[in-house]
Amino acid sequence: MDRLKYEIDIFWSEEDGGYIADVPDLKYCSAWGETYEEALREVRVAMDLHLEVLEQSGRPIPQPRARQAS
Repeated sequence: MDRLKYEIDIFWSEEDGGYIADVPDLKYCSAWGETYEEALREVRVAMDLHLEVLEQSGRPIPQPRARQAS
């Protein structure tokens, strides 16, 4: 499967003491890291696994939504 390009939001969480990376188009797909780079790396792994499970279970793969410029 071609890798789709999903938006990834990364932000600092004081409560968690690290960075949270979230993929808005993939419900419940997120990851945590002590650094920005670690959170990004971890969420890419989570995305691959998330999409693999959807594909293997025959569920639809969400298309990335285009974001409007602010």
